[in-house]
This record gives sequence, structure tokens and C-alpha cells, in this order.
Amino acid sequence: MKEEKDKPDIKANFNNEDFVPAQDLPLLLNMLPEKIRTSLEKNDLSSLIEIVMDYGRLPEARFFDGKRIDLEHEPITLGDINYAVNRVGDFTSDNRAGIERTLHRISCVRNRRGEIVGLTCRVGRTVTGTIDLIRDLIESKKSILLLGPPGVGKTTKLREMARVLADDLNKRVIVIDTSNEIAGDGDIPHAGIGRSRRMQVAKPEFQHAVMIEAVENHTPEVIIIDEIGTELEAAAARTIAERGVQLIGTAHGNALENLLKNPTLSDLVGGIQTVTLGDEEAKRRGTQKTILERAAKPTFDIAVEIVDHQRLAIHKDVAMAVDTLLRGRALYPEVRKLDRATGKIEIVSGKETTSSHGISFSTSTSDIPEADIDVVSIYPYAVSRGQLERVIRTLELPAKVSRTIDEAGVIFALKNYAKQGAKIIELSKKHKKPLYVVKNNTIEGIQKALKDLFPELVSDFIIEEIERKNGDDKGTALEEAKAAINVVMDTDKAVDLSPQNPQIRKLQHELIEEYKLDSLSIGQEPTRRVRIFPPPKPGDQ
Repeated sequence: MKEEKDKPDIKANFNNEDFVPAQDLPLLLNMLPEKIRTSLEKNDLSSLIEIVMDYGRLPEARFFDGKRIDLEHEPITLGDINYAVNRVGDFTSDNRAGIERTLHRISCVRNRRGEIVGLTCRVGRTVTGTIDLIRDLIESKKSILLLGPPGVGKTTKLREMARVLADDLNKRVIVIDTSNEIAGDGDIPHAGIGRSRRMQVAKPEFQHAVMIEAVENHTPEVIIIDEIGTELEAAAARTIAERGVQLIGTAHGNALENLLKNPTLSDLVGGIQTVTLGDEEAKRRGTQKTILERAAKPTFDIAVEIVDHQRLAIHKDVAMAVDTLLRGRALYPEVRKLDRATGKIEIVSGKETTSSHGISFSTSTSDIPEADIDVVSIYPYAVSRGQLERVIRTLELPAKVSRTIDEAGVIFALKNYAKQGAKIIELSKKHKKPLYVVKNNTIEGIQKALKDLFPELVSDFIIEEIERKNGDDKGTALEEAKAAINVVMDTDKAVDLSPQNPQIRKLQHELIEEYKLDSLSIGQEPTRRVRIFPPPKPGDQ
């Protein structure tokens, strides 16, 4: 990687997953009570993420590898918390404060009376080299949206983008810094953003207004914004993009599909509208008369899903990706990952590596080779089409679901319908298509059949990870159902839940039944969802 002189930034070490200590870490430690600071300094702090102080509990240090350490034998007192609070800047309306000219962030927890009873002291670091994977996209002048769970480095990447665009590419860059996370606390921005200019936001609810002000008053070529989260901010982002300014930002959501389901933010990727087709058009498309389509041109041209610190899934054409999702087809984003052992970049599409020769992304996009993949077409017989597409998409397999046997390369048939003498057995022989038996219509059953089809691409480890993720989805879906039940009972109106797979919908129906409410699954896969109905009124038949 290119070494830069006269920069206070800290280089990322990609040969291991340890962080280099933050140069201004002592400033964070000095705000802590002496007994906590002394205990903390006995440990290796190179991978320290945050210190947690909660009233009545032991103070805790958390590290990058998931390790947690209790720092004292005595619980935190209100005096300890007040000692730290008095040594940081003022807390804003979003309960965040900082230490001037550093990237450290202190967030507080308040009780019902508004008193501070807990602190999360997060270590801020500037890490260079984090955007080498997507430098060609940054130079393309297209608007880029970063997605990913908390803690994967979205804000760190924004900070590095600001520096590269302003210093290396000589662009006029404005950073909209709502919580001072990108450019640090205080009036003077941190050196990590280079020559970019920073506009602070007095209150989070004013963020959209500052976004528009930046365009109208300061003639930027690039605007960088962290955490677009409201409808007004989404509208402001569209206004900025329509004025020809390159927009780089993050939004709530782990993946493009999550964002599309979010009614508040879906406009960032074009939004969704219901369209009624004529009989002939519906027949030609092979769909129902009422379908979902993208409502407008996306605000962002490119979407980057941050899988982890070394792996990104890239949708180079957001409009095409959204159209593909709405048609119920699997997405195949370009996956780029960093080989920590060699520092080289690999471009992976599906599961095939197209290059591992240390591609330099300071060149144009045309220098990056495209994948040439043979995609296997699967015809599902009594197998859930939506479930199959979901597993293919999650495992990033070079496969798609076919609507007819003639178009298919292989057949997936449910075990109960693939017994000796069954019709599908005869069709398989007649069309000379290999037949794979799926034990049941569950994630696990479909995964095992796909493992038989792609033995080198689907490992048990991947299946375990997907099953774990499905467990997380289940918890989220049930929480959504509980919240919707309350809404239905308060408003006496029906509520639709987010689309889910059959197994999770079944659990949602069972939960709703416990509350003596009626529910029904509506729609077609993969957008089939549960609708909750209000309780019948007295006198209703």
C-alpha cells in the first residue's frame, strides 16, 4: 500500500486483525477515574474498542476479538461517572460527547429523571488503506451508499474517503458531521479528513437542513454524510444527487434488500410502487396483474454492503439490482476481498475468484476483469421457489431459479413428490435433466441439496453461519410481530408485517394466536407476509 508522509493517521495491519493503538488514547484514559485507568493500563490496549461504565456495576473493557475484562472489584459510583462527565465536552441532544480534536466518542445513558447513570467510552482511530478495495468506485464520480451492521467500519471508511477525495483527487469536499464521529469533537476538525471542510449539526433533527445548506452555500463537488435515517434526510439526499454533486453516505440496514423493505429510506434506492398490468402484458411477463416495480431512479448509483473488515459486496448498478429483487430473482453482487496474508485484492463473483494478482485500484474501472460464470438454472418441483431463491442469494451461489423445465439445467424435487414412479421422475428422464431430492422445504433441507449440487462451494461452516443468521432473523421477526400486535390493538386497524420465509411466518401466526387475534399470509413469494387483523367488535358476526 502507498505510504503517506506527514500524516498522523495509523496504518491498518492487514496481516492480522489487531488494531494499532490510537495515538491519542492517553487523552481518553485521562478522563477516567484513576482506579479504572490504572487497572486498564495493565492490559494490552492495541485492540481496545470501548470502556463501559454503568452505575452499580463493575467497569468493563471490550476488545476487537470479543474479549471483555472487568477493570475493578468495586461497582461504579455516581461519583465515578460525574468525574468522567466533567472531563469531556457537552452532551448533545443525541446523548453524545467527545474530546476536542480527537475521534473518541462518549455516549451516555440517562435515567428517567435525565441524570447520567452510564457511559460508553469508544476509542476513535483513523485507519488508512481501508478504501483500497473501492478506490476505483470513488474516482468514478458516482454516488455511493455504504450499508452494513454496526462496528464494521462504515464511519472509518467515510473519513478515509473524505481525505482521499480532498487531498489526492483535489475535490471540494464537505463533511456533514452530525455527531462529530467523522471529524472529531471541537471546532477544529481532525486531520483524518485531510483538507475536507466539516459542517457540524446543532441537533440531529437539523441534519437534512444542513445537507441542503452545504449545497446552496459552499459549492461542493462531493458531500459525505453518515447515517441517513429519516424521510427528510432521504429527500435532501435526492436533492443533492439531482444537482450533480457526488454523494457518499451510509444508511441504516445491512443489505440492499433490507433498505428496500424500509418505507422511510427505500427512496434512496428508487422506492417501490404497485403497478397493475393488462392481461396481455401480465401473460407475456408470466406474472400476476398486480406487481411491484421501482418507482424512480435511485438516489445512489452504487451500493456497497460491508460484510466484514476485509470483504465487500458491491452492486455497481443499484437500479438494475432493485429491479432484479422486485422480480424475485437472485442477486449476484461483485464481492471484493482482501487477502490478509499477501495484501492482495481478490474479485469474487458468486464463489469464483476472477483475479488474485494484487489489482491496483488507482486505475480506471475498466482495468478490473469481469467474471465469466456458468450459472446453473434450477427448476423447483414442489420446492418453495422463494425459499430456494433466498438460500441461493445468501450463499452467493452461481445459480438461478427457472420457471420451466425446458429452461432448467437441473431439477430440485421435494422428497414426497419424487418417489419411484412419480411424474417428476418421468419428466427428468424425458428432458434428460439431473434430479436432486430435497428432503423438506426448510433452509437446512434446501442447503443440503445445494451442497450436493455445489460440493466445492457450500461448506458445513457456511451452512452453520446461515442457520445462525436465520435464527437472528427469527428473533427480529417475532419482535416486529409483537410491536405490530400492540399497534393493531391500539388502532383497531390491520397491519402487514415484513415478508418472511414459511417457517418464520408460522411462528408469527402462533404468536398472534396467543393474543387472540386473527392473521393471514398474503402475497406471493418472495414478498409473502403476515397480515394481523384487529379483534372483532361486539356485535360483529
